[in-house]
Amino acid sequence: MGCSSCGTGGKVAGCKSNGGCSTGGCNRMNVHDWLSNLPFSDPSGSCKIVEITFNNGSRKDFFRNTTVHLFEKGDLVAVEGVSGFDVGTINLTGEIVRLQMKKRNADETDPDIKKVLRRATDKDLEIWQQNKDREKEALIRARAIARQLNLEMKLTEVEIQADGRKATFFYIADDRVDFRELIKIYAKEFRVKVEMRQIGARQEAAKVGGIGSCGRELCCSTWLTDFKSVNTTAARYQNLSINQSKLSGQCGRLKCCLNYELDIYLDALQHFPDNADTLQVAKGTAILIKKDIFKNLMWYILPDSNKQYPLTIERVRKIKQMNDHNQVPEELEAVDVTTQKPKEVEPEFVDVVGQISLRSLERAEKKKRHHQHHQKEQPRQQQPKDQARQGQGQQQQQHRRDNRPNDKKGGGGGDRRNNPPKKGN
Repeated sequence: MGCSSCGTGGKVAGCKSNGGCSTGGCNRMNVHDWLSNLPFSDPSGSCKIVEITFNNGSRKDFFRNTTVHLFEKGDLVAVEGVSGFDVGTINLTGEIVRLQMKKRNADETDPDIKKVLRRATDKDLEIWQQNKDREKEALIRARAIARQLNLEMKLTEVEIQADGRKATFFYIADDRVDFRELIKIYAKEFRVKVEMRQIGARQEAAKVGGIGSCGRELCCSTWLTDFKSVNTTAARYQNLSINQSKLSGQCGRLKCCLNYELDIYLDALQHFPDNADTLQVAKGTAILIKKDIFKNLMWYILPDSNKQYPLTIERVRKIKQMNDHNQVPEELEAVDVTTQKPKEVEPEFVDVVGQISLRSLERAEKKKRHHQHHQKEQPRQQQPKDQARQGQGQQQQQHRRDNRPNDKKGGGGGDRRNNPPKKGN
């Protein structure tokens, strides 16, 4: 998996690989280089071709490395484009590129292979990001123009070259589309060189992406590049019900994974007898409904009955030989397919507490509750006592004030009965 800190500018803050993630996890069409750690005796004869991906792996191409740099997986480079340059990500280097070229019937000595110009600079990445931000708006505008011209086509994706001089419009159409007028409008509207490229429904699903019924990402958007034809015969060989909704993928076509195990089924079916679709027995004609390659059984049904009879391969061959000699057996002699595995008994409920008494825990809980309740009631009882004490203190202070002799009253005379005036004053 790729690091989650990969930025749009190509700098990686997490793995510190100085420009790209070496795992290639950010590339949805990632290829593992299993020859990267193997030493080679002749370094001078190593492959000078590198595989570069564009638009997160939706498009791949081979380029010749004429520079003196040794690139690694994940490095952003500037390559030759149409009347300019484009920016891509290094996907494969070394000897494994020769294997990929051999797989795609590409010649290493072909002079038409474009070249790698340089390692992408900050200015290249800035221009590339600005043009990438235009793609969504260009797709919306391009669809509106195609709808105004009443063209029976569906635009899926717009890919603009890094320098902004060329734009590729991917579309889907059932019939031939005359888009000569459309190209003129696109060139005038977006001021780029226009290229129209028709793709199929499977390629559209690969570009859009999604999650399949298996719970994983779509094969066409992660690793599958060669789309082989799929028909309902593959489903019949695998004893699958012909249900269009279950056999179809997100592209509306039959699932590509129907071909994955088809060879195994075909090899297993070679041991089953041919021309055994019907068997003649005393009760009528038995008709073959399915073949079980895992248990080596063939299932038949009799007329006027819905019961299914599983027969072994040896029994079917024997009945077929008898029918060839105009002999009709009395019964099919179906085998018993009930499982011999003993039925698992569900465990009964077991009291894990056992004989341990919980009264001590209950008493502790009650004691705890009583203590908490006592702490809550204690402040309420203390509040009236404090108020009473405060009132008594105020009354005592008032009584002291009333009993204090008032020396200043009447010019300092005070009460004449208690303090009679002295003579001679």
